[in-house]
Amino acid sequence: MSELKWQIADWTFKNSEEQEWRPAFVPGCVHTDLLKNELIPDPFVGTNEKDLQWIDKKTWEYESVFDASAELLGHSRLELVFEGLDTYADVYLNDVSILSANNMFRTWTVDVKPHVREKGNRLYIRFRSPIEEGLAKQEAYGPVLPAPNDDSVTGGLEDKKVSVFSRKAPYHYGWDWGPRFVTSGIGKPVYLRGWSGARISDLYIQQDEVTAAEAAITVQLGIDSENSGEFELKLRTNDGQEWIRRVVLEQGLQTVAWPLTIEQPKLWWSRGLGEPHLYTFTAVLSQGEANPALASAKTGLRSIKLIRKPDEHGSSFFFEVNGIPVFAKGANHIPNDSFFSEVTPERYRHEIGSAIESNFNMLRIWGGGIYEQDIFYELCDENGMLVWQDFMFACSMYPGDEAFLDSVRAEAEDNVRRLRNHPSIALWCGNNEIDTAWSQYVEDGGWGWKKLYTSEQRLQIWADYEAVFHQILPEVVAAMAPDIAYWPSSPMQRLTGNSEQHATNKSSHGDIHYWAVWHAQEPFEQYNQNIGRFMSEYGFQSFPEYKTVRSYAEEKDMALDSEVMLHHQKNGRGNFLIKDYADRYMKQPKDFPSFLYISQVLQAEAMKQAIEAHRRSMNYCMGSLYWQINDCWPVASWASMDYFGRWKAAQYLIKNSFEDVLLSFEQKEDVTNVHVVSDLGQSIDAVLEWSLHELDGKPLKHASETIAIGARSAKLVLALSAEQLGSFNPNGTVLVGRLVQAGKVLARSEHYFVYTKDLELGDPGIAVEEVAGSEGTAFVLTAKQLAKQVWVQAEEEGIFTDNFFDLIPGIPVTVQFKKKAADSVQFVAAAPGRVTVQSMFNYAK
Repeated sequence: MSELKWQIADWTFKNSEEQEWRPAFVPGCVHTDLLKNELIPDPFVGTNEKDLQWIDKKTWEYESVFDASAELLGHSRLELVFEGLDTYADVYLNDVSILSANNMFRTWTVDVKPHVREKGNRLYIRFRSPIEEGLAKQEAYGPVLPAPNDDSVTGGLEDKKVSVFSRKAPYHYGWDWGPRFVTSGIGKPVYLRGWSGARISDLYIQQDEVTAAEAAITVQLGIDSENSGEFELKLRTNDGQEWIRRVVLEQGLQTVAWPLTIEQPKLWWSRGLGEPHLYTFTAVLSQGEANPALASAKTGLRSIKLIRKPDEHGSSFFFEVNGIPVFAKGANHIPNDSFFSEVTPERYRHEIGSAIESNFNMLRIWGGGIYEQDIFYELCDENGMLVWQDFMFACSMYPGDEAFLDSVRAEAEDNVRRLRNHPSIALWCGNNEIDTAWSQYVEDGGWGWKKLYTSEQRLQIWADYEAVFHQILPEVVAAMAPDIAYWPSSPMQRLTGNSEQHATNKSSHGDIHYWAVWHAQEPFEQYNQNIGRFMSEYGFQSFPEYKTVRSYAEEKDMALDSEVMLHHQKNGRGNFLIKDYADRYMKQPKDFPSFLYISQVLQAEAMKQAIEAHRRSMNYCMGSLYWQINDCWPVASWASMDYFGRWKAAQYLIKNSFEDVLLSFEQKEDVTNVHVVSDLGQSIDAVLEWSLHELDGKPLKHASETIAIGARSAKLVLALSAEQLGSFNPNGTVLVGRLVQAGKVLARSEHYFVYTKDLELGDPGIAVEEVAGSEGTAFVLTAKQLAKQVWVQAEEEGIFTDNFFDLIPGIPVTVQFKKKAADSVQFVAAAPGRVTVQSMFNYAK
């Protein structure tokens, strides 16, 4: 009952129209193989994307010639496993057709025992063009289905949106932040698996009811056996617990369900609530042989529930971990690269480490990308990061023929099975924005899609939608991961079958994507007015920093309307929207590099306003996931961290706005409200200090009072009237608040009475002094005049503990430089090399 895996290596590839085979790098894709063979230029530089659209219209061939060991051939069962083929793949082994794959999200397993020989096996894969396949399906289907992010024009297809017909990452076809690179290739490992006797093919720890007293679980084992008869089955945990039972197996594949109870379990907690403890369960199946069948699964024992209950406002929408309500703090995640196989474990560790540093407790895996690699979820498990997991459908309507629906069901089963042991998975969501875009129950609602079709077509398109998102996907989740909730579409209010189903900017049920700030050019102040029960998307764009921009553009391209700068802005008028908002709120930049800086502090201010508005409304609003943490290529976008992992200004202000204890100002006409928000699990008392200063530091007013801060609460603690503040020059004044406990500053914030563009800024005279004993890792900054959005830059790649902060005369700020530790999510103190410090004064006219 032993098992042996043997990786297929030494791949070559070629265009089917050519003769020469070249080295292929598997896992990978055609684009990366062409690049590594120096056959195409860097796809991310300049406008090279346009010149590489020929690749997706070709047929590509891959082959590997391998020998099989006697040990491998000695097994009675021999399977070839493809963890990911992208996408239309005809597979031949020794000239025998063994598989025709058509879904990049599936795992394909083929019995190859009759076909494998000892020497000179040839594995050949022919990847048909996803574009040609899509065009054929489009022609057979008839009407063009909505897919506004499918950049068919760049792809040379005019208005033919073919992405919806292929079970392939939607973002490969373009998005409003990403390029169009419709890949083909061997995206994940390929290996031979030999086994004999019996094999445990799946081990799932189903969590029926978990409390601090006991965890009632059902161990679900998928077992494939060549023989029938009685077997011994053992289960043990890494903390020494063990159970033994006898099972009678039939020949073939079957499921064994084993109910168990673990007393006084160590629970898995999300970030901020406790330790994310993980158990390793190992199953051992034997029939007296020396080589039993083994399988292990790592999971955390916890209860995660989506709480949707009627209340005086509408109905709640929040996550509860082990009975504790969680205010979700985090972001939407997209694939870290246009070529997903290029994402290394270190890049994942950098992203999760950045999320930890930024006080996140949740990431949403958005539905237009990919089901992420295993390491992503493992890192989330280990660090208590909750995951909202979309199925891979976004912003499009899809066909509903039998073959498509069968493929969707198999895809869902494969991915739920792969991911269901991860304790970080908090929700399975059917799709991104399709319910609200189509808006079935509001004739003039949605994105105008319905008006493109006849009544008969509309009925069919909606029926196809319901087949996927209201039938197949919830059925799979309920059957395979019954402890996790399913939500049909994000955003939506609830599944009502009427107009109350679709979310609006002010829905009192469900979740909201709020985009009137940005797309509708509404002012930042609207973030204070449009607050839902759970804000699952909202965002604002900026450019990456100059160093990143220069990775794709030359000096001659440094202009908002240059061809390259427009090409690296996929949101239509995006560059000019940034400028429009900057003109409203910020001072005029001196030059284009200064504009890059201005765009970043603008984005940061927008995210600060939005997050703090959401957190001030805790209990009504219980989640704030901004769009988006990362980029798939170097570009101007909504990301708070650019393609190279460099933190933008927004990442720092988001970090501060997501702190466990938040001090937040809110201006309402002549009254300045002071709010305190706490995610701490216990009540505390602290001293609230506030002081009004002129920009040279001169104090005008100050006061302090002790306040009680409740556990997991948001509270208006002070309302400062115009009379209390007295008369002052609003263009030359700053209000500073601090929350202090036993001499420690728990939270700090500044408030201005005018926009940044109207502040009377002078040369701040910033001084930087190394902190004694810090070994060159920490620095104290002071200023003689207000320094707005101070940017501390290091020669080394890394982050500071704070950045893009305001420096008030007389109130020093200490920062420490940190670098990513190798093979870890941790950032550790390090020497930054040369440090430079600048502020708004340096970049504004």
